[in-house]
Amino acid sequence: MKVSVRTALSDANLDATQPTNQRQLSVSVAAVAGELDRDLPLNLCLILDRSGSMKGTPLKMVKQAAKRIVDRMSYGDRLSVVAFDHRATVLVANQFLEDPEAVKAQIDKLQASGGTAIDEGMKLAIEELAKGKQNAVSRAFLLTDGENEHGDNDRCLKLAKLATDYHLTLDTLGFGDAWNPDVLEAIADAGGGTLCHIEQPDDAVAEFSRLLGRMQAVGLTNAYLTLSPMPKVRLAELKPIAQVSPETIELPLTEKDGKLAVRLGDLMVDVPRVILMNLYVAQLPPGHYPLLKLRVCYDDPTAGVDGILSDPILVGADAIEDFHGSPEPEVQQHVLALAKYRQTQLAEAKLQQGDRSGAATLLQTAAQTALQMGDERGATILQQSATMLQAGASLSQGDRQKTRIVSKTVLQPPEK
Repeated sequence: MKVSVRTALSDANLDATQPTNQRQLSVSVAAVAGELDRDLPLNLCLILDRSGSMKGTPLKMVKQAAKRIVDRMSYGDRLSVVAFDHRATVLVANQFLEDPEAVKAQIDKLQASGGTAIDEGMKLAIEELAKGKQNAVSRAFLLTDGENEHGDNDRCLKLAKLATDYHLTLDTLGFGDAWNPDVLEAIADAGGGTLCHIEQPDDAVAEFSRLLGRMQAVGLTNAYLTLSPMPKVRLAELKPIAQVSPETIELPLTEKDGKLAVRLGDLMVDVPRVILMNLYVAQLPPGHYPLLKLRVCYDDPTAGVDGILSDPILVGADAIEDFHGSPEPEVQQHVLALAKYRQTQLAEAKLQQGDRSGAATLLQTAAQTALQMGDERGATILQQSATMLQAGASLSQGDRQKTRIVSKTVLQPPEK
């Protein structure tokens, strides 16, 4: 298994007559399978909310989705199941999936009662995943339908960060309309995973299956992108780097081996993670210049080798006096995806401040941005929210959750 890295600047030329040039750099990183490479074993933990609000159809469908996951996993994969209400218990301890029917029988024993303490479930899940993470893809799917009223949201974020330190990934699934999108998005972002919304109970099986498919597509793990700006090149001071595909996430800059670094986590085969950087380049005389040196550090579980370094990649540009802008369409699409997300985030902040008019304007702008990038379903949902606010109505929790999801990704059309 190898890594593929592809770069593109928003404009490969610089204006040699300007004191500063701003450029966006997209970096696409994916795993590439060789002919002899095999699928990685999975190490999955399901963290399931069994609080009283899950009683009836919701818990029934979650059980069905969890059992479908068991059926789709392979011999040699590892599974654990943690259930939580205001406390948490290990329903299925981390084990090789040698007796799927026994595991499904344990899942069938789930009963709904009590309150919600997400962090208690996360703590046990990390402990279970740690038992089987060697040379495997290790992830947790966290499902909840409510607020974390018996838990500690700050502790949730600390546990999500701890998970990434252990090379684990956390995906979150909000069930219904009563869950807190701020908390679940923060957990997923900090845990390097995906935020999902199960709007109707019948959607549970499809969403669990979609996440499992992404997990099964992973080829490399624990990936970092390291970057070394050249003289006269600097990153933007505010929010310099974000992921824009498969979903949009603000990424923190860290340090690794004395270099600036961004954690990418798991890399899927032929499905790139796309990172967008905001660069400023000081005035340069005419000529060709290196701007940035990039490398990817990653683990290859199939080979049992950690800390592999890709060949260095030098990103360069030409400074010219007779400058004519030549925007790169692919990078412009990435810029629009990030703009849609940030406009929606600002709208949410306006709503929390009680500024409905300001929120409506920003959501309308986000809808127009979505249209520019061809995201018609996202544009429709964003415009509907803007129209409701303009008419003096309030956005329900469900409306806010839909808006949050479409801000982060491009919705796929429903299967026929």
